[in-house]
Amino acid sequence: MIRTTASPRPRRGRPPKIPRDDPDTRAALIRSGLEVLTEQGFTVSGIDGILKRVGVPKGSFYYYFDSKEAFGRVVMEHYGAYFANKLDQHLLDTSRRPLCRLVAFVTDARAGMERHHFRRGCLVGNLGQEAGGLPEGYRQWLRETLDDWQQRVARCLREAQEAGELSRAADCDRLAEAFWIGWEGAVMRARLEGSARPLETFITTYMEGLPR
Repeated sequence: MIRTTASPRPRRGRPPKIPRDDPDTRAALIRSGLEVLTEQGFTVSGIDGILKRVGVPKGSFYYYFDSKEAFGRVVMEHYGAYFANKLDQHLLDTSRRPLCRLVAFVTDARAGMERHHFRRGCLVGNLGQEAGGLPEGYRQWLRETLDDWQQRVARCLREAQEAGELSRAADCDRLAEAFWIGWEGAVMRARLEGSARPLETFITTYMEGLPR
């Protein structure tokens, strides 16, 4: 029996200045997308602004992504992986006591916001504020990502229970959800004020309110 292979669908746009299979252009576009979306969100972000940051012609964009929506999905996936790794670096750090790991994460995140002069926020928080106008499937990704982050914090809180830092009666899942609700609000307020004060207020109040 003769097998036939379907011809690949031709890509749109002009070829990039470097070979199409070179990952550098695609990586640069994703990096630029992360910068723009953490500063502006999805709805108001234009492809032209993303391309301008890395000097890629608009026609070349479509060699890598079919649309802005598809591009946004890839950016979200990269952000999710990056942020999960950042959480693991702190929450799985057994050289610190469990509750100190939460503080270390906030300290690290604060340093990142200060480095970018509070222009950039959390991609999940930014997109969450415009959830009603996002493409199909984006909201599900946001919910799943937040749930994943909550589970990571809940595991850390359960370790705190085992270490005697947290009351055995504490509901770690509920406390983890409260952490992210408060954290996203603190990040938004920090951007608004251009100051780390809301981040400090959040983590201090959160830690003081934990049942011991």
